Amino acid sequence: MLTAEIREFRKKLADGAVYGVFSKTSDPAFIEILGHAGFDFVIIDLEHGPNTIQAAQNLIRAAEVGGVFPIVRTREGDPTMIGAALDIGAGGVEVPQVGSGEDARRVVEHARFAPAGMRGVCRFVRAADYSALERKRYFAESNEAVLICQLEGQAAVAKLDEILDAGGTDVLFIGPYDLSQSLGVPGQVDHPEVLRTMAAIVERCARRSVAVGTFVDTPEAARRWAEAGVRYLAYSVDVGIFSQACHDLVKALRSQG
Repeated sequence: MLTAEIREFRKKLADGAVYGVFSKTSDPAFIEILGHAGFDFVIIDLEHGPNTIQAAQNLIRAAEVGGVFPIVRTREGDPTMIGAALDIGAGGVEVPQVGSGEDARRVVEHARFAPAGMRGVCRFVRAADYSALERKRYFAESNEAVLICQLEGQAAVAKLDEILDAGGTDVLFIGPYDLSQSLGVPGQVDHPEVLRTMAAIVERCARRSVAVGTFVDTPEAARRWAEAGVRYLAYSVDVGIFSQACHDLVKALRSQG
């Protein structure tokens, strides 16, 4: 169990901005590197990445070795994956396409044991030390896992109040690219309408003391949203960071000739 790490992550989130990276790699070394570099969290992506739950288990082990908090992004429409991700030891889950209060309540239902939810019960899993962890402690501490719901379009924004009313969510994550598409300006994450909509979400969540997260792919965007009050900042993707570094290096090397 990552109980101490979960509590530490929540404290960091309450105190200020935390920074992480989406990960699509299947190589545990990338995850360890993120931890050694000083990132606060890594989002092991099962929605758009090639990984399986089985592969993610070793990536979580790498996160623990590297000292970076492991969050698993599940696939849309697969509620059983929420429990599966927690079974293998994820400190939190990030669930895409949460568009209503009912969607948010289902996330809680599948992530929490009773009485807070109805997550499938099995102690013979990694998170319970394969049944070695005392059962009462396991069920109680498992319910501390971090829950992140993604808002990815105007429909979710329109139902923001009912999503907030559902409760049980640590972070509401704004997907800026999907939001830009729903606003009719696909990919234009710096479009005034996108920025205005995101700022309004941040303000409304702040009034309810719910942390907001978003995706950024430049340091300038990270700084802008941190200053606006966004606490959970996912910076780009590990393979994209590596790709950009390689391109910059090749360009620098060839410019010497």
